[in-house]
Amino acid sequence: MKFIRINLETGKVTEGEVPEAYCEWGGRGLTSLLIRAEVPPTCDPLGPENKLVFAPGLLSGTPLANTSRISVGAKSPLTGTIKESNAGGTMADDLARLGIAALVFEGKAAADRLWYLHIDGQGKARLHPADPYRGWRTYALVEEFHRIHGKGHSIMAIGPAGERCFPVASIQATDIDGRPCRAAGRGGLGAVMGSKGLKALVVDQRGKGSVPLADAEAFKDAASRFVRAVRAVPHSGQVLPKYGTAGLVAPVNSMGAFPSFNARKGVFDEWEKISGETLARTIEERGGNPSHMGCARCIIHCSNEYVDDRGRYVTSSLEYETLWALGGMIGNGDLDSIARLDFLCDDIGVDTISTGVAVAVAMDAGYRAFGDWRAAAEIVEEIARGTEMGSIFGNGPVAVGRHFQNPRVPVVKGQSISAYDPRALQGNAVTYATSPMGADHTAGNLVGPSMAGKLDPLKAEGQVEASRNAQIRVAAIDATGLCVFVMGAVNTPEGEEALLRILEARSGTRLGPEGLREMGVRILKAEREFNRLAGFTPEDDRLPEFFYKEPLPPHNQVVLIGPKELDSIFDF
Repeated sequence: MKFIRINLETGKVTEGEVPEAYCEWGGRGLTSLLIRAEVPPTCDPLGPENKLVFAPGLLSGTPLANTSRISVGAKSPLTGTIKESNAGGTMADDLARLGIAALVFEGKAAADRLWYLHIDGQGKARLHPADPYRGWRTYALVEEFHRIHGKGHSIMAIGPAGERCFPVASIQATDIDGRPCRAAGRGGLGAVMGSKGLKALVVDQRGKGSVPLADAEAFKDAASRFVRAVRAVPHSGQVLPKYGTAGLVAPVNSMGAFPSFNARKGVFDEWEKISGETLARTIEERGGNPSHMGCARCIIHCSNEYVDDRGRYVTSSLEYETLWALGGMIGNGDLDSIARLDFLCDDIGVDTISTGVAVAVAMDAGYRAFGDWRAAAEIVEEIARGTEMGSIFGNGPVAVGRHFQNPRVPVVKGQSISAYDPRALQGNAVTYATSPMGADHTAGNLVGPSMAGKLDPLKAEGQVEASRNAQIRVAAIDATGLCVFVMGAVNTPEGEEALLRILEARSGTRLGPEGLREMGVRILKAEREFNRLAGFTPEDDRLPEFFYKEPLPPHNQVVLIGPKELDSIFDF
């Protein structure tokens, strides 16, 4: 495996062996350890000292299912913290099979230059001018690169929002069908990519290499057992293939934890119009695909292809977080409009979560009426054009709240919460507050244990410990390149044992029963140390005041977990 470093100031591309410090790491483990070691914590996130790292997981490119997640790491311009943003699609698998452990982008191009990186089927990387594509949206850009280089290429690209260095900018990744509909959305890493003068990565999928395995037979046996464990868990084996992540709309709404109308309510009266059941039925009736394979090596098929009433493609995949952010959070119960907004966000290159929350904050302040999806579309178009108002929204929910003098901004460290209100899901209150990367449900989502009755979502008891354990485990999983939807299997004795054997067979290194925990703890320690040196203190590990003081209907609950409990979470 090799490192490729690309200096965008000089145009120099350097290949080398993986540095010893990163030999046993991939994904989030590699990106976070590298950013901690090589990026000054107090640097300008959009300046030349920041680095942008793309790393497939430790198990990406192997025969193991569901290992096609790629980690993108940098200092975030949205939060000022260390950031790992995670995307599916095909890029991780293709980079790993070319023997590439990481792409590290350094420096920044001259203000008038824009580049894209092409990696051929032998793993050779070259920079090419991308100035003719300045301002292009992601769907047209991908189509053009496929015309130039051939359909068999994975692409990650930014749209106009990334070029404008807006902190809500995403990096869009192509799926199995070559569409830029997967996203490294959170933290504004598309802005870091734009600041460096990088428009896209274009990687040949025809590479014939494979990831070396220390014990191929042991790997094969353990991988088979792991797949059986994934399929045996009801959520990953039945619910996700049938409804995708949208299957969460009904149960979370029934818990009173579906933040609506800028988190003024915990239920959305029109939830049935945007539920997973309605979504699947609508797609089937129109001839779309409700159980789509979006990512390489996926056996879950949680994706979908949403089509209009004439059967024409609109977007993929319409997921739970987007149904919430562009639906209930802005008071919009129109499924077709949510799908069109999702496509627009992907095409322009913005995070649907941060964008939806920013719109909700503005609507809450009276800028537009709740439910006005056309106004939401106009706002996203203004972000693309870089108008005065578009710049306010492009800078995220905090900037919107400041402009409209609305203190009800549901963020931590500048990053918006996602589709679980912390007042009705106390465990997620802990995760939002203490994650090193701002409010982030993927860092340690406790909706599953709460729905299963293992935690009382309305009480404080057990939530800190549960969040701690979830954050540790997720950090380790993010390092492997595995999809977070295998977490149910990893949390079974059979699944965890199989994964430990897989990692051993991959590396040849013996792991003890605490192997996953040790990986996760080391990653979190590196991330928290970066943030400490960047100036963050325990006072930053807090939710906005209104979550502690404003009861949420229908339970009329507030966040119950105080500073002392939050500050104890990472006493490893």
